[in-house]
Amino acid sequence: MVNVMPLQIGDWTAIGVEVLLPKTTLLAVTAGQGYIMCGALDVQLLNERLKDRAIIAGRAVGVKTIEQLLDAPLESVTDAAQALGITVGMRGRDAVKLMAQAAV
Repeated sequence: MVNVMPLQIGDWTAIGVEVLLPKTTLLAVTAGQGYIMCGALDVQLLNERLKDRAIIAGRAVGVKTIEQLLDAPLESVTDAAQALGITVGMRGRDAVKLMAQAAV
């Protein structure tokens, strides 16, 4: 099952996506030009093999719900996210705000 939900983050509306799979759940929140995701996100792949795409993304581990993803500190972020001011340790919610602001 796939659940898609609007999320009010400050003045912006982000989109939360929850994909229920056998024995795991994939979680993502997107806003503007970027997204945060659960531990399934491969930040190293984005930084190395897909570097030319300049993907703005962050990864939080150990989360099981969209709210946990928004409240968790980011464990890793892409180089493009760092260029936007998103840092390791930043809460997912704050990173999503920066992504939304950058799209304006």
